Amino acid sequence: MSPSFRFGHAAGKDWQAAARLCLARLGGPPANLGFLYVTDLLADNLGDILDFFRQRTGVPHWVGAVGIGICATAHEYHDEPALAVMLGEFAPDSFQVFSGIRSDNDLGVTRLKCGERAANFAIVHADPQNSEVPELITGIAGKVESGFLVGGLTSSRRQNLQIADKVTEGGISGVLFADEVTVATRLTQGCSPIGPKRVITQAQRNIIVTIDERPALEVLKEDIGDKLARDLNRLGGLIFVGLPIAGTDTGDYLVRNLVGIDPARGLVAIGELVETGMPVMFCRRDIASATEDMTRMLESMKKGLYTRPRGGVYYSCLGRGANLFGPESAELKMIEAALGEFPLVGFFCNGEISHNRLYGYTGVLTLFA
Repeated sequence: MSPSFRFGHAAGKDWQAAARLCLARLGGPPANLGFLYVTDLLADNLGDILDFFRQRTGVPHWVGAVGIGICATAHEYHDEPALAVMLGEFAPDSFQVFSGIRSDNDLGVTRLKCGERAANFAIVHADPQNSEVPELITGIAGKVESGFLVGGLTSSRRQNLQIADKVTEGGISGVLFADEVTVATRLTQGCSPIGPKRVITQAQRNIIVTIDERPALEVLKEDIGDKLARDLNRLGGLIFVGLPIAGTDTGDYLVRNLVGIDPARGLVAIGELVETGMPVMFCRRDIASATEDMTRMLESMKKGLYTRPRGGVYYSCLGRGANLFGPESAELKMIEAALGEFPLVGFFCNGEISHNRLYGYTGVLTLFA
């Protein structure tokens, strides 16, 4: 049984207005799983919103999250009360909603299941205030057959809430799928390398002391060029550190912030623990490089599709969207232009989850075939 989807999205002066507008667009066949994303301006009302859609649609199972921004097909909502809903009809034994994974003790020793069947894949939402989330992502990925998760960390100026058949918070929740649910997923980076791949030759926790046996700051200045090197105050939000992932055949890398520079000692501090021997490169974040990589990702997905997707979810970094591509929903419109119009919902995250890792400044697109 291939799942079918329908969706709606709307903004309103309050949650009731937005919910009624969204509901009016949701007509269609039955469904048994709903995806619900709301902007953080509605976080205080999330329980009421969930009850509204459960009662009005009859859909029993729900997953979702709060985001400072949310998205749907060709549309983004920022700084306004808004919500996006997608409903899908799946075989009853092909999915399982879960929650309550807050620490390693909650993972158990067995593989995750959809009823009596092995779980193959999962869509997850996680709390950015839980310091164990990176390890939990790896742990959960190791308990599904494909080793693949997708999702994001909630983003909110109010409450970091998730939905897993009820409103929850504090750990990881989401929905598991059996292997009969066919998905395609890809990741696009928001930063592009500006120098060669190098090696950390001395480090202390998150401080890079030397790269290729040279002071780390000296190498950074060389890679970013003379103009930026003369004004290091301009690096914030523009230059980042990329940590290539060992063993990947797609050239993936984790992007982390520069958090400090010590000109006197030539040190560079980043937002990640590092070790001697790790590969490293410096990256630049701008609209041109992000657009180029987004186009590459979408073309790769398009080549693998036989028909238009039935539905999808998209998780993008808060630093992308309107903050990078501009205010006219350009990032979401790129997806529609490349793949056509289809039901798509998601949100802007505090960190993005793909495969078994936590990323930053990325977009993670997952399609139901």
